[in-house]
Amino acid sequence: MRLILLGPPGAGKGTQAQKLVDAYGIPQLSTGDMLRAAVAAGTEVGLRAKSVMDAGNLVSDDIVNAIVSERLEQPDCEKGFILDGYPRTLAQADSVEDLLAEKGMPLDVVIELAVEDEVLVERISGRFTCANCGAGYNDTLQPTAKEGVCDKCGGTEFKRRKDDNPEALKTRLMAYYKETSPLLGYYYAKGMLQSVDGLQAIEQVGESIKAVLDEV
Repeated sequence: MRLILLGPPGAGKGTQAQKLVDAYGIPQLSTGDMLRAAVAAGTEVGLRAKSVMDAGNLVSDDIVNAIVSERLEQPDCEKGFILDGYPRTLAQADSVEDLLAEKGMPLDVVIELAVEDEVLVERISGRFTCANCGAGYNDTLQPTAKEGVCDKCGGTEFKRRKDDNPEALKTRLMAYYKETSPLLGYYYAKGMLQSVDGLQAIEQVGESIKAVLDEV
């Protein structure tokens, strides 16, 4: 199963991606994680990326594509993968399509998590994670079972992202609508886009995604 999850920041892509990892045994390919891994491994493209980042510049699409290409060649991608956070633009989408065609690994489906902006504000402003294991929670939507205690590891220290606030969200949403939302039309035109109601409870969203994948 080879798929892309699309949706604005706070739509729940990371949460649902992890559920798919557990259910289907396929890796979640996050560009941030792949960049860090390539740099740590000291690969040729990782060293190129490191020099760019050390200079305070953004890593180019060519470098990111090369890192994605390297990652796709690893054995755990043979059964499929979930692309998370990439592509973000139409140009990147074209590059990803060419790359996957070269490797004989065409996408099966692109799933949009549709969520209204007002709900995103509530979700993002209430997010927090366990400082020990990284488990994610939300003040109102997904609190810990026992107040102040992580459900997974029992940790009692939590943290919040500095940009998880309404003002920062507006900036991130503007970038999404300007750069990434055109991908919805791009993949719809290719007959690959399926939309899931991201306003449902987390488990229901997961079931809706599973229903889409069962039909692919």
